Amino acid sequence: MAFDAEAIRAEFPILQRQVHGRPLVYLDSAASAQKPRAVIAAMTHAMEHSYANVHRGLHTLANETTDAYEGARQKVAAFLGAEPSEIVFTKGGTEAVNLVAAGIGTFLQAGDEVVLSEMEHHANIVPWHFLRERKGVVLKWVRVTDDGQLDLGHFQSLLGPRTRVVALSHMSNVLGTINDAKDLARMAHEAGALVLFDGCQAIVHRPVDVKDIDADFYVFSGHKLYGPTGIGILYGKAEKLAALPPYQGGGEMIGTVSQDQITYADPPHRFEAGTPPILEAIGLGAAIDWIGALDREAVAQHEHALYARVRERLNGANWLRVIGEAPAKGAILSFTVDGAHAHDVAQILDRYGVAVRAGTHCAEPLMRRFGVTSSARASFALYNTLEEADAFVDALTKAQAFFA
Repeated sequence: MAFDAEAIRAEFPILQRQVHGRPLVYLDSAASAQKPRAVIAAMTHAMEHSYANVHRGLHTLANETTDAYEGARQKVAAFLGAEPSEIVFTKGGTEAVNLVAAGIGTFLQAGDEVVLSEMEHHANIVPWHFLRERKGVVLKWVRVTDDGQLDLGHFQSLLGPRTRVVALSHMSNVLGTINDAKDLARMAHEAGALVLFDGCQAIVHRPVDVKDIDADFYVFSGHKLYGPTGIGILYGKAEKLAALPPYQGGGEMIGTVSQDQITYADPPHRFEAGTPPILEAIGLGAAIDWIGALDREAVAQHEHALYARVRERLNGANWLRVIGEAPAKGAILSFTVDGAHAHDVAQILDRYGVAVRAGTHCAEPLMRRFGVTSSARASFALYNTLEEADAFVDALTKAQAFFA
């Protein structure tokens, strides 16, 4: 059965609006995706009918909200092929990486090595730099090839007796490159290292089984997965989470507190100090329910067709430079236009109702690798159509003519 993008679009109220008198063509989903009515309704219902703080109340509203909150944890666990006790709610993918880095950092010593790559998002760079600055940890960087793939030979050469952590993107937010997480985890584990994957992009476009890829830690953000902002997920193997110290202190993460000592709760609550993102977790659970009702393979084929349409129509455009053309990449087109700054390109496209991202995409090392200071990025999602792909190409061609 063919994927019906128009039917999907009808579930997203914002896609019905216009920008500058033109139909909105939203191609910035890699930064943050729009929200279906199912998510909006779930959060509204929770606020209107059953809102209270979770876990410690004994009244009806508290019990209902706790059930919904912990039910969302169960949905996330099933979505990843994990156990609920292995799922930590955070305020975003960034906090999830910081939590892991801070915890692991308590065990690292000067000279211990963390392997990253040139394609990482700043969220998977800066927390490890903290350990470089504060503890003398050494950061090593896997090279990226000219077409946007990880140099696996170079990766293998970086693994050694002092390698403690490998932290890599499952899918690049700039290049669209989808890395073989299972193979990377195997090589890292053979070297005795822990493995963390930044799954903020990959989780949106493909099913992920954290047990199959053998990730020690896997993180993603809710807002890219058609859920709300303010919610992220840290998956950690049970024994790996149990070995980490608390990240923050406060309510819920404690076992007992006295004037003389403190004990801590078991994971995942050990890492959820204070009032958690209750409504956001419920919204993410609704997003996962919504995605789970779709044919993920049909969605992937649809997104690929959108990207292929754009590349076909732009074939031979000698004024365009595409950054990242790895085989089987995701539907992300990062590009530069001769003689134009990416910000100017994005602003002109906006006049035609086309929303793209422009800048460094929180990936400055990658920008330097490809010799650019910025780029524009069109990222395609399941609610985009072939007509919108054409509208983007038409608008981009007009924008280029302005700079020619």
